[in-house]
Amino acid sequence: MSQHPTYDPADSVVRARGLCRRFTPDAGILDGVDLDLGAGEVVALVGRRGSGRASLLRALARQDREVVASGYLRLPERIALLGTSADAAPWKRTLEYVAAGVPGVATRRPARRALAEVGLLDAEASWAGDLSFLDQQRLALARVLAGEPELILADQPWQTLEPLGKLALHRALRYSAAERRTAVLMVTNDPDQVLEVADRVLVLEAGRIVEELPVPRHDHDARAAVRARVVERVGTPSRTETAPVEEHVTRRVTA
Repeated sequence: MSQHPTYDPADSVVRARGLCRRFTPDAGILDGVDLDLGAGEVVALVGRRGSGRASLLRALARQDREVVASGYLRLPERIALLGTSADAAPWKRTLEYVAAGVPGVATRRPARRALAEVGLLDAEASWAGDLSFLDQQRLALARVLAGEPELILADQPWQTLEPLGKLALHRALRYSAAERRTAVLMVTNDPDQVLEVADRVLVLEAGRIVEELPVPRHDHDARAAVRARVVERVGTPSRTETAPVEEHVTRRVTA
């Protein structure tokens, strides 16, 4: 598998080799997945319904004990799932809500850092329920970041946001991933989201990664070619194709 120019295999946060998951010995759902995620890298995972996206997320979230498993999988200790819903507790102050996601006693400093990274530090005393829909999405991201995960599994987040709101969250996620050296795997079939947030895009088909493309930052023609290839592989986004897979993966931070 070719690698993004900035990727160093020695810096791998996640490594999978020959990863297989089966409901029975004869019914496969992941069929020999090879995967590396580097520290600070944002990788998009695209694939049609039934391609195995949910199964791969479950494997990476350590939530697939009911299947027949084989292959090599190395994961970090701290893993967080970022889903489609904010789930903010409206009765909590913003800082209190974010700090609740931080393990240990000294929680305010990492919570404030996370709020600053998503642009909500000025709202730390606000009630979470009084925030706008966009700011509640920022708040959900801040809570995930405050736990200082080594790996974030992002399940098609922010699909219902308007473009400028999405762009702001994409920038916050990319900045935080780079600053914190956090690996991010984002499930999405939105070609524009791929271009905005990802360093690489992986195509999953029939339980295998069948294609990998680097996502250039500044070459317009190359970016257009990546977008066209994603559309060719998974089609134009629709409600059916972009339905989140998070009903199969519990939204939590593991430690």
